[in-house]
Amino acid sequence: MSTEKKENKEINKLSLLIVAIIVLVLIIGGAAYYIFHQQSQMKELVEGYELDKEMLADEYNEISLTYENIKFEFNNDSLAAQLATEQEKVKRLQEELRTVRATDTRRINELKKQLETLRSIMRTYVAQIDSLNTENTKLKEENKKVTTRYRQATTQAANLQKEKEQLAERVTLASKLDATNIQINPVNKKGKTVKKIKQMEQFVVSFLITKNITAPVGEKTIFVRIMKPDDDVLVKSRGDTFEFEGKHINYSMKRIIEYAGEETQVTLYWDIEEFLSPGTYQVDIFADGNHIGRKSFTLDN
Repeated sequence: MSTEKKENKEINKLSLLIVAIIVLVLIIGGAAYYIFHQQSQMKELVEGYELDKEMLADEYNEISLTYENIKFEFNNDSLAAQLATEQEKVKRLQEELRTVRATDTRRINELKKQLETLRSIMRTYVAQIDSLNTENTKLKEENKKVTTRYRQATTQAANLQKEKEQLAERVTLASKLDATNIQINPVNKKGKTVKKIKQMEQFVVSFLITKNITAPVGEKTIFVRIMKPDDDVLVKSRGDTFEFEGKHINYSMKRIIEYAGEETQVTLYWDIEEFLSPGTYQVDIFADGNHIGRKSFTLDN
């Protein structure tokens, strides 16, 4: 009997041990499942934090690129300096975001709030730039119109100046004296016309200054040049010159007349004191700085 009790007692102990082992296994299994589940949730949570951080980094990068692009859209030194300051602030926050842990939710949230502030500031600058660009476009259009009007006015002024010069030229031409009916008579001592050079004592040069009511009246100095066949001018003195077309040239004779706008007869006399060769001679007449007449004549032996 005692042996049977002893065996029952052993069986009960074994049963309790088995139950305890089963309970322990269940506890360990449950704990393992709980830990695995917690780790899975933690992994998902960390991945979510990482994704959130990446999205935040993308948004910061977007703002930085926007600042980089808009700074080329205007020409304003003051505004450019402000934009540069804001862009540097964005870069500092980008660098901080790069180093901060994704699980540091407090700082991540702060960076999110700062991002919204930066966006608001950027929108303000974009609005200012749009306004400046709009104003600049208006100014360019206005400048284009002003430039066009200026060119038109300049062209008109140039045309008026040209017309004025043409009118002045026509007035000058209209007021120019004219010598006509030019006669050159070689005469002897008795004043008779002769043909032989050796008999000639004097050239009598006569002509008419025509009527011209547009010409200035008053004293007029008439210059006469007698040019020999060799193109040398007959002169009494090489110092006898007058100005014509910016140069001082020799004259043979001169006469001061009183011109009243009416036809005026002029006669000048050249005493022949030099050797004359046969050939074609030329007489040119000048007044008021203008060449007013020419006549050629031929001398024979």
